[in-house]
Amino acid sequence: MVIAVHSQTIQIPTCPSYWEPLWIGFSFMMHTSAGAEGSGQALASPGSCLEEFRSSPFIECHGRGTCNYYGNTYSFWLATVDQSEMFRKPQSETLKAGNLSTRISRCVVCMKRT
Repeated sequence: MVIAVHSQTIQIPTCPSYWEPLWIGFSFMMHTSAGAEGSGQALASPGSCLEEFRSSPFIECHGRGTCNYYGNTYSFWLATVDQSEMFRKPQSETLKAGNLSTRISRCVVCMKRT
């Protein structure tokens, strides 16, 4: 059995007792595509913990051997939350390009020991 654990902070969480870490990453929620299309997965899924943070992490590849990158796609990541602000209305903020990953929750993917 494999699960993802998210911290909602920049700290890397630990695996529960009797589980061992497989990889650490950034907490990914979902992405949107052209039009009204999009995709995501459960936060417990290992696919929600990506090893690298990329603001535009996807390209679309077709069966004809071609791939496209679309500038109108968006990715959504689980943000960090300060404990003292946890149940308050979030304040908007503007982040510079190099500082995006400082506000993305960290995660670990864990496998249960047998």
